[in-house]
Amino acid sequence: MTGGQITGAVLDGPLAFDNAISRAAAAVKKIVSPVAGDADILLAPDLEAGNMVAKQLSYLAGADSAGIVLGARVPIILTSRADSVTSRLASVAVARLLAEARA
Repeated sequence: MTGGQITGAVLDGPLAFDNAISRAAAAVKKIVSPVAGDADILLAPDLEAGNMVAKQLSYLAGADSAGIVLGARVPIILTSRADSVTSRLASVAVARLLAEARA
């Protein structure tokens, strides 16, 4: 990465899903990384892959999510028709934070 756009963070990847969320899986595979097994953010290469990860976390782990499209002039909320009320409200909250940060 160039330009110093992300500071104060530890970045690593690509990591397989199991290595990103499980220190045990990363250890078995001998992955040495401060991020492995302790990722705060999972970044997907495209919309389809991101959708699969989000659905897995939602349905298998009971996670709530917030869906935002980045790069537009204004925040765009991206939710699923099957998303919970909590996920929809979280998406609105994140969009508002983005809008306020840009103001």
